[in-house]
Amino acid sequence: MNILIYGVGGIGGFLGSKLIDETINLTFMARGKRYDFLKKNGLFLKSSLGNSSVKKIHVINKIDPDSRFDYIFSTVKLYDFDNSLEEILSLKNKDFIFIPFQNGIYAEKKAISVLGKEKVCAGVAQISSYIDKEQTVIHIGKLATFFIGTTYKYNQVKLQKLCSHNCIKKIDLIYKSNIYEKIWQKFIFLSAYSGMTTAYNKTIGQLFDDTFLKSQFIDAMQETFNLATFYNIQFKQDPIKFWLKKIENMPYEMTSSMHEDYKRNKKLELQWLSGSVVDKSKDVGINCKIHKTIVGIIKN
Repeated sequence: MNILIYGVGGIGGFLGSKLIDETINLTFMARGKRYDFLKKNGLFLKSSLGNSSVKKIHVINKIDPDSRFDYIFSTVKLYDFDNSLEEILSLKNKDFIFIPFQNGIYAEKKAISVLGKEKVCAGVAQISSYIDKEQTVIHIGKLATFFIGTTYKYNQVKLQKLCSHNCIKKIDLIYKSNIYEKIWQKFIFLSAYSGMTTAYNKTIGQLFDDTFLKSQFIDAMQETFNLATFYNIQFKQDPIKFWLKKIENMPYEMTSSMHEDYKRNKKLELQWLSGSVVDKSKDVGINCKIHKTIVGIIKN
């Protein structure tokens, strides 16, 4: 099995650390300082689920069009996503499954428009992780679950085969027939979590210690939930109650990758998170006061 992990940040680095195994051919795609570090030093992970260090990995900074991959896990930031699709399109062998694990609700639709429906499945990463100043993958808390799914029947068997592979069992990778429920369930939390932690420069624990900010956080989730309801997304359980229960067990110091990027003056995914909620809500006539406030604070 040949797997390409395109993007070796918090999510790609965690996945890769768990998937390194002699039974699969694993390739990492990175650029710039990240590529240089990985090529020289290897991949390092700090996690309550187990630390790891692999001194030698197969890492590239450019895709060879003659390469062959069975699965491509895309974990680049959304501001790099469109350009990454053009490079993947250069592959001569098109017999691959592309699975985007990006935040928000943009990636799958965009990938389908470029690569075609038969090549693209949907992915959801429920994890809090980032790269620290020492280039180590930092995984916060114990939540690390990955969901994949598709509405294209031909690919369902391929995804189920992937999930059942012995090496894949090292991670919590789950095939879901209702994948869009999972995508929106995460988006409801993440749009609020990324926006609130960044706008107010606080961890999840600090936000929920403050009565006003906790209320704002819940209202932000409700705004995204309202949008999901408009799009007829069906949930087996109330997603806000689901996340409030999860938040009770999250580490006090846990914060979003966008907040970490903000503190380091790096590019942000704001337009695909709170910005997306604002734009789509405006299009369908739904009020979203909190996300508008979040966007205003961060942009200013």
